[in-house]
Amino acid sequence: MARTESNMLPLGTKAPDFKLLDTVDDEMKSLNELKGTAGTLIMFICNHCPFVVHVNPQLSQLAKNYIAKGINCIAISSNDVENYPQDAPHLMKKNAIDNGYIFPYLYDQTQDVAKAYDAACTPDFFLFDGDLKLVYAGQLDDSRPGNGIPVTGKDIRAAMNALVNNETIDANQKPSMGCNIKWK
Repeated sequence: MARTESNMLPLGTKAPDFKLLDTVDDEMKSLNELKGTAGTLIMFICNHCPFVVHVNPQLSQLAKNYIAKGINCIAISSNDVENYPQDAPHLMKKNAIDNGYIFPYLYDQTQDVAKAYDAACTPDFFLFDGDLKLVYAGQLDDSRPGNGIPVTGKDIRAAMNALVNNETIDANQKPSMGCNIKWK
């Protein structure tokens, strides 16, 4: 299990636009139609990464807790499915259903979206405000597979709570860590 840290996209960066296939309903979706009124959490994940598998229940819980508060969640998989067939779109759909995702799980076949966001690992988190300006890029929390720390989502939740409550988000942000995105 390779450990790759996320790249720290500069705060204030405007969210790059995209239009990708939602693997659950087989429709193309754009950032503009999926964004939240208060904010948007974009998560680069995949099906097979043990780091993502470790946090999957928390990802579903985040969406349940924050969509009603105006922060929409969007998951994107950019992995090379030719060399990692377990991340193929039909299996993404199954994974989304099995894990109770109430957010779209999009397929970035060309990997252009991952490159535009400078995503490096799974999971990789980017929280944008209502104007789609980056306010948080970092880890979910300190939990990793096997380290014994419970998955709480405390870091991302602190940023999401601050965003919802119009408070300052701590600019001291720890990078996420996980498996590297499987580039073509």
